Amino acid sequence: MKNINVSNDIVPIGEFKSGLSKWLKNIQRSGQHLVITQNGRPAGVLLSPAEYDELMHKQAFIESVNRGLADIESGSTYTTEEIRNELSTKLG
Repeated sequence: MKNINVSNDIVPIGEFKSGLSKWLKNIQRSGQHLVITQNGRPAGVLLSPAEYDELMHKQAFIESVNRGLADIESGSTYTTEEIRNELSTKLG
C-alpha cells in the first residue's frame, strides 16, 4: 500500500461529492487511495480495484499461513510418508 500524501490524498466529503468523477479517474490513473473525511475525521477510504485485490490477496495469504502455523502448534500435521500412503490408497 502506498503512503498517504496529506495534501492530495485526504479530501472532505463535500469536495469528494462535488468532484466524484475527477476523484475516481485520479484513483484509477494513479492507483493511490483516497481518505474521505466527514466533520474533520476520517470516514472512509476509496481504493482502486487493483489495490483492493492486492489487499485481499495478502489477507488470504496471511490467514493461510496463520492456519498452517496453528496446525503445526496443535500437532495437526502429516509426514510425507503418511500423505503418500493416503494418496496411494485413494488413487488405488
